[in-house]
Amino acid sequence: MVKPVASWIEKERFHGKAVRCLTVILRTRGCYWQRCLMCGFSYASDSRIGLEELKEQIDEAVRDKEFEVLKIFTSGSFFDAREVPPEFREYLYSLMRSMSVKKLIVESRPEFVKDEALKELASMPFEAEVGIGLETSNDFIRENCINKGFTFEDFVRAAEKLKDYGVRVKAYLLLKPPFLSEGEAIEDAIRSSMDVAEYADIISLNLMYIPSNTYVERLWQRNLYRPPWLWSAIEVLRQVRSEGIEIMCDPVAAGSERGPHNCRKCDRDVAMAIKEFSLSQNVADLDVSCDCVHIWQRVVELERYSRLPLVR
Repeated sequence: MVKPVASWIEKERFHGKAVRCLTVILRTRGCYWQRCLMCGFSYASDSRIGLEELKEQIDEAVRDKEFEVLKIFTSGSFFDAREVPPEFREYLYSLMRSMSVKKLIVESRPEFVKDEALKELASMPFEAEVGIGLETSNDFIRENCINKGFTFEDFVRAAEKLKDYGVRVKAYLLLKPPFLSEGEAIEDAIRSSMDVAEYADIISLNLMYIPSNTYVERLWQRNLYRPPWLWSAIEVLRQVRSEGIEIMCDPVAAGSERGPHNCRKCDRDVAMAIKEFSLSQNVADLDVSCDCVHIWQRVVELERYSRLPLVR
């Protein structure tokens, strides 16, 4: 039997409340693009995965679980028929109806957001939300620093189509793509949040971490890249939320050498504050402190000139 890459129960914001969410990472045939500089998901893919293997994984993931929201991650796009057959979507929707799940969250590249799949999804008795990995509203950064393979206008068209069908839009933004200084990364994330606010119902700020066997890992190994400071995430979340925009962040691998971190001493507390804020949307939850904030402030100022990480 094929098991999912991972699955776990966590808290998810739903209609202003924190509810139980089952998050499942399905093993699929993989993303057809597979060219993003920071992506390591292709190593969890398997070309032999088909309809029956996907059914086995979701059956295993939901067994004996109680949850109100189901979040599905794949290596690429939920609406890519090569990766996720339409028959599996039908199976999943039927399963969700039988379990009275209230919301489904999936991901897709813009080119797969099409009428046929959305008509089916919109007819379901549960809410739906589709995340798109825009990463930044800046086309130059997305193309040259990430190699994403689509434009901001592609995102806008997909977002508008989702809205037409009553499907919520989540915009994934990346904090600190390679080749940006700490300060530039903060500015880009804030500017991008403002740019997408009219198209997205919620923004998910993804903090860069270092997956194995990626271009970003090679930069990191040569001391040419450092994951973002957690203080940078705090700064972005504060400023964006102050504009009335709903924004969340799950700081994956926070506190580790390969993940977003501060001085190590405060990492756990700051990461926890970010998670609490993501559920409450109350900026007061971001009120944490540590002496290393002064080092971060100097890094933001000086890395504009050094163009290299000043602190590992």
